[in-house]
Amino acid sequence: MFDVANLLPKLIAIAVLLLVGFPVHEFSHALAAYWQGDAMAKVYGRLTLNPVAHFDPAGAFMVILSVLLGNGMILGWAKPTPINPQNFRDRRNGEVIVALAGPASNLVMAVVFALVLRVMLATGAALPDWVYYAVYYLVVFNVLLGIFNLLPVPPLDGSNLLYRFLSPRQVWRIRPVLQQYGLFILLGIIIVLGGPLSRLIDGVISVLVGL
Repeated sequence: MFDVANLLPKLIAIAVLLLVGFPVHEFSHALAAYWQGDAMAKVYGRLTLNPVAHFDPAGAFMVILSVLLGNGMILGWAKPTPINPQNFRDRRNGEVIVALAGPASNLVMAVVFALVLRVMLATGAALPDWVYYAVYYLVVFNVLLGIFNLLPVPPLDGSNLLYRFLSPRQVWRIRPVLQQYGLFILLGIIIVLGGPLSRLIDGVISVLVGL
C-alpha cells in the first residue's frame, strides 16, 4: 500500500536509479566497447552520462511502480547499449570486457559513495535528511546493480562471462536456449535463490557503509 510518510526516500531512490545507477552502467558498456574498437554506441548517442540517452519508458515505469508500491524488490531497466562484437580488437575477450564494465562501474561507485557516507556519519555533518538518503541509496542500488547483473543468465551481463568459459560448440548449443528462456530462468533463480542473494547484497552493503 502507498506510504505517504516514506514518499521522500522513495522518490530519492527512483532518482538515484534513473539518473545515476542505470546511466553509469550503460555508459560503462558503451565506453568499454569504444575502447575495444566498436563505435556503434557512440554513433547512436549512447557514449554519454546523460540519463535521457539511456532512458527506457517501460523500464522507468517499472522502477517507479516497484519502488512506490513494492516491499523491497526493485524492478526496471535502462535502454540496452548497442554493440557490435565483430568490431572488437580482442575477439576472444571483448564481449566479456564490455559486459563486465557495467557491473564493475556500479561496484566502484558503491565503494566511493560508501566512503562518502562514512565520512558524513563520522563527522556528524549537519545536512538535510534527503542528502543522507541519496548517498545511502547510491550505495545500495549500485551494489544491487553490480551483483544482480553478474548472474549468468541473459539478458544480464553475467551471461557473457558464462559463454567465455564454455567451448564454442557448447555456446552454440546453449545460447539460443538461454536467450529464449532467459527471463523464465531468471525468475526461477530469483524465487529459489532470492533469500541468499538478498543476504549477500545486504552483507556487502553493511560492510561498505559500516552499519
